[in-house]
Amino acid sequence: MENAHAKTSEECLAYFGVSEHTGLSPEQVKKNLEKYGLNELPAEEGKTIWELVVEQFEDLLVRILLLAACISFVLAWFEEGEETVTAFVEPFVILLILIANAIVGVWQERNAENAIEALKEYEPEMGKVYRSDRKAVQRIKAKDMVPGDIAEVAVGDKVPADIRLISIKSTTLRVDQSILTGESVSVIKHTDPVPDPRAVNQDKKNMLFSGTNIGAGKAVGIVIATGVGTEIGKIRDEMAATEQEKTPLQQKLDEFGEQLSKVISLICVAVWLINIGHFNDPIHGGSWIRGAIYYFKIAVALAVAAIPEGLPAVITTCLALGTRRMAKKNAIVRSLPSVETLGCTSVICSDKTGTLTTNQMSVCKMFVVDKIEGDFCALNEFSITGSTYAPEGEVFKNDKLVKTGQYDGLVELATICALCNDSSLDFNESKGVFEKVGEATETALTCLVEKMNVFNTDVRN
Repeated sequence: MENAHAKTSEECLAYFGVSEHTGLSPEQVKKNLEKYGLNELPAEEGKTIWELVVEQFEDLLVRILLLAACISFVLAWFEEGEETVTAFVEPFVILLILIANAIVGVWQERNAENAIEALKEYEPEMGKVYRSDRKAVQRIKAKDMVPGDIAEVAVGDKVPADIRLISIKSTTLRVDQSILTGESVSVIKHTDPVPDPRAVNQDKKNMLFSGTNIGAGKAVGIVIATGVGTEIGKIRDEMAATEQEKTPLQQKLDEFGEQLSKVISLICVAVWLINIGHFNDPIHGGSWIRGAIYYFKIAVALAVAAIPEGLPAVITTCLALGTRRMAKKNAIVRSLPSVETLGCTSVICSDKTGTLTTNQMSVCKMFVVDKIEGDFCALNEFSITGSTYAPEGEVFKNDKLVKTGQYDGLVELATICALCNDSSLDFNESKGVFEKVGEATETALTCLVEKMNVFNTDVRN
C-alpha cells in the first residue's frame, strides 16, 4: 500500500477489507500470503568456492603471471637433456605463489560471507496479531504475518513489519528507530495522518517500521508492508543492486599490468626478431625451427624474469594482515582491496549511531548535594566505570572506590532510578551481551542502579 502514512486508519482498513477488532480471516491470510509472500528478507546467495577462486585470477597482473607460467611449463615439457627437471622449477614456483595468493583471498572472502548477515539480525522472530479465528491476540511467527494483519506491539517488542498505527493503548508510544534513521532519540508516535505524500521516514510519525524497537507504550496497527516491501527491505535491495567499482589500488595495478604487458611483449618480440639471423646457427643443428624455439624460450624467460612474481602475494598478505587487525575491532572486511580504499579515504560520510558509536547509553558521572550554606552549595562528584549495558562497573570518588550505601543521597538516587523506570536489561545468550528493553536513557539508569549496588548484595553468588 503506497503512502499509508498520508491516509486515515479507516482508509487503510478499507483497503485491505479488514476490521480492527476481528482481523483477517484464514481465507484472507492465505490469499495475502500467496500475493505478497513470506515476511522475510531473501537470503543473499553466497558465491561458491569455485566462483571465489576464479575471482582471485581476474587481476591483470595475476593473469600475466599465469600465462607466463603456462608457457614456461609447456616449454619445460619439451625440454631435452639434463636441464629437464630444473626447467619445471620456474613455472612450479610461479603457480605456487598464485595458488597461495588465491587461498588467502578465498579464505578472507569466505569468512566475510559467513559474517555478513547483519540485516537478518533485525528481523523479529515472533509477532502478535488479531485474527478472526481467535478472539484474543495470538503470537505467530513473524514470517507468517501478511499485509492487512491487525498487529499489537508493546514495550520491548521488535516491530515485525511496516505498520500503520490505528490506536495507541497507552499515554505515549516511543519507538527507537536508530537502525533505520540513525537517530538515537526515541520518536513519539501518533495515529493522525501525515498529509505530505513525500514525507521521509523520520516524519512518518504514524508509522512503525520493521526491525525498530518499541521503547515505551502499547499500540495496535495494521500491517501495510512485509518482507522486501518494508523500508529495511528496500535498503537491502539497494545494497544488493550496488555495482562494485574497482578500488584505487586495483586501478593502479591494472594500469601497471597493462603497461608491463606492453613493454614485455615489445621486448620479447624485439629479442626474437633480432636473433632471426641466428636461427640457422650450427649450435641448433642447422634447423631453423629449433633455433626459433630456442630464442622463443629466451624471450619467455626474459618475460618471466621481468614480471614481479611476488607482488600479488605481497599485496594480498599486507591486506590480509590489515583485515585481521580490523576483525579484532569487530570490523568485518568483505573484500581485501577495500582495506587500502579505507586507508586512503580523507572524508567519511557516515551515520553516527551504532557506527561511530555503540548505540549504548551509560551514566559516567553523578553529582549529589553535600551541604548548603546560604548561597553556597557543595557537591559530591562520583564517576562510574563501564560504558555498555553490562551491569559491571564501580563507583569512584576522587579516584577512590566507594560504597554507595554509605551516602544517603546515592541511596535516594538509586531508589528513584529503579522505581521511576519501565526498562530492563536482557542478556542475549547467543551474542553473550546485555541488550536494552525500553528507553535507552532509562536502561542506562537501570544499569547504573545495578552498578551502584547500594545494599551491597553479592549478585554473582
